[in-house]
Amino acid sequence: MLRSGDTLELRGPIGGYFVWDIPVGGPLLLVGGGSGIVPLMAMLRHRNAALASDIEARHRLPARLLYSSRRWDEVIYREELSRLAEKDPTLEVMHTLTREQPQGWTGFTRRIDRAMLEMVAWPPSELPRIFICGPTPLVESVATTLVELGHNPSLVKTERFGPTGGSV
Repeated sequence: MLRSGDTLELRGPIGGYFVWDIPVGGPLLLVGGGSGIVPLMAMLRHRNAALASDIEARHRLPARLLYSSRRWDEVIYREELSRLAEKDPTLEVMHTLTREQPQGWTGFTRRIDRAMLEMVAWPPSELPRIFICGPTPLVESVATTLVELGHNPSLVKTERFGPTGGSV
């Protein structure tokens, strides 16, 4: 219970946000973990709606999503992602399942690492716009690795969630 004269420390809000719009350009690399898919999904929906009838623009703004989940049944927007990728050959959706995979799984089966990013990411020379969202350790690891791989740090945007490391 607080009493008159008690000292409080207030912090926040913690973190930030990012947005992507068609004029920002591409190619577009989205990397998400868990519920970090939410802002990335908004970008994919926007891209899909804005480019619905413009096949040339889709080819100028290709997109790749690398999405990490623990299990297949925890993949948020699973059916919608599948539908978007099926109808758009310029959108690649790749999953990695870190804890449990369904029978016959052919996707990645580990946490996102350097080798995976080397396989999935656009070459740095293509100047991809990169957006990463998820738990803080995933975001920091992926962003650091992409910069180490030669990606322009100013084109790597991050959003994170989880503990801030300080005491309350």
